[in-house]
Amino acid sequence: MSIEVKNEYGKIDITNDVIAQIVGEASIECYGIVGMASRHQIRDGLTEILRKENFARGVIVRNIGEDTHIDVHVIVGYGTKISEVAYQVQSKVKYTLKKTVGLSVKSINIFVQGVRVTNF
Repeated sequence: MSIEVKNEYGKIDITNDVIAQIVGEASIECYGIVGMASRHQIRDGLTEILRKENFARGVIVRNIGEDTHIDVHVIVGYGTKISEVAYQVQSKVKYTLKKTVGLSVKSINIFVQGVRVTNF
């Protein structure tokens, strides 16, 4: 599925994969985020940190009517306040999508898949 943007010059189709990649890039820039997690892969309570080219695998973009809903699966750093990190990711993703694509989203859901000990 894709999102269609119309203006006086014509029509632009932006696929959900592109939006997912933008969301992944914006999320990883937030303080407290160690990496993106795969939305399906959890083995023995461990999750794999996705590499940059696979950030979209940690994001689900759903279009329901005119509304866009985004699910982001992340791994946070140990010792950070998870609610604050999640809020920062939501704010950054909302701002980035509005600035780059002109897209307003209805909801941004953050799923913390794990906690890792890192040096920030």
